[in-house]
Amino acid sequence: MTERIPQPDAVDGRADASTRAGAGAAGARAGAGERPPSPRPAYDTRTWKEITHLLANLPMSLIGFVYAAVVVFTGVPLTVTVIGFPLLAVGLLGARQLGRLERARARALLGVRVDEPSRMSWRRNRRDGVLSGIWLMVKDPVGWRTLLYDFIRLPWGVFTFAVTLVSLLVLWPVLPYIARGLANVDRAMVRGLLSPWDGLERRIAELESDRGVVVDTAAADLRRIERDLHDGAQARLVNLAMGLGLAKEKLLEDPDTAATMVEEAHGEVKLALQELRDLARGIHPAVLTDRGLDAALSSVASRCTVPVKVTADLPERPAEAIEGIAYFTVSELLQNVSKHSGARSAAVDVWRSDERLLIQVWDDGRGGASLDRGTGMRGLAERLGAVDGLFVVDSPEGGPTTVTAELPWREREHAQERTRGR
Repeated sequence: MTERIPQPDAVDGRADASTRAGAGAAGARAGAGERPPSPRPAYDTRTWKEITHLLANLPMSLIGFVYAAVVVFTGVPLTVTVIGFPLLAVGLLGARQLGRLERARARALLGVRVDEPSRMSWRRNRRDGVLSGIWLMVKDPVGWRTLLYDFIRLPWGVFTFAVTLVSLLVLWPVLPYIARGLANVDRAMVRGLLSPWDGLERRIAELESDRGVVVDTAAADLRRIERDLHDGAQARLVNLAMGLGLAKEKLLEDPDTAATMVEEAHGEVKLALQELRDLARGIHPAVLTDRGLDAALSSVASRCTVPVKVTADLPERPAEAIEGIAYFTVSELLQNVSKHSGARSAAVDVWRSDERLLIQVWDDGRGGASLDRGTGMRGLAERLGAVDGLFVVDSPEGGPTTVTAELPWREREHAQERTRGR
């Protein structure tokens, strides 16, 4: 069995590098802590930004409170009528825009780095109808938390404006400390109510991005299949039809020429069939469906220009989709080995670890492979990321190259076996 180079090596390498970088930064901070801090003016740029933010709290909180009051006290009672829910949905959509403005203000004046929540798409539920889209907007947690933020901000905005203005006129020696304390409360409010939830909203944003990758990949595959059919098998079949038509005309007056043309047409048929087989193998190979991943990878390895040892340690077959992604990942990597690595040998190792399917492709080539060089590796990483997979490349200059891929393990549905049993 091929000796597996454990995936954590590549990850640990990056972790070690991060640890060393963190240790260096910690050492720098410790070294800086041993020296007295460099003198700086009490009213520096950061302090003036905080003061500006605190003074702007009053007009911004007034605008937000009035908007929130109109949306809640007008939209909620009118939900008993036809126009209530659409009005409330539009109001919550506007609250999202106020939240975006507040996050931009906090980033510019307080230095708070807050991610934008997932985008509310009206088209997401177009196929479910307008009512479904309105209901989705009414349930929007981002809009409701922004309204809550605008409600509780009015007394705080009045308080911070009054304290900051009085301190600026009377207590200016201690104003930097007062401004820092009040600004920290503002930072906590922004992070608590205007930042996306770490769980659901971040996951929605990731799934939206992954869905875009899947759609783009499917469209690219369809264009590739259409191009291959048009330029390959279809062109050969057209030539075949023309050749057989000419042979039919020559059949009586020149049988020898007709026989030669039929023989050429027979050769064209063979080539067209081979191209169709190759195209079908590129869509989904029959050996993968019939015999599983081990046999399919062995078939791919046999077409590689360097000797490849394949080891598959799988107690059972994974789901069809996972099996197909694993096959095409190994196929693409072995093509890279043939074209670019200059290797003398390679190995493919596939096994299951808990609820993950792990794939490792190794070669002793020149190395230097990277996700930033070309679109092949980056495309594989995006495809695996779209299904919650991982893709790690460890390829120092001079080799060897080890590419490790992870896919989620999903059980195979034996729908065909159950159908046959009935």
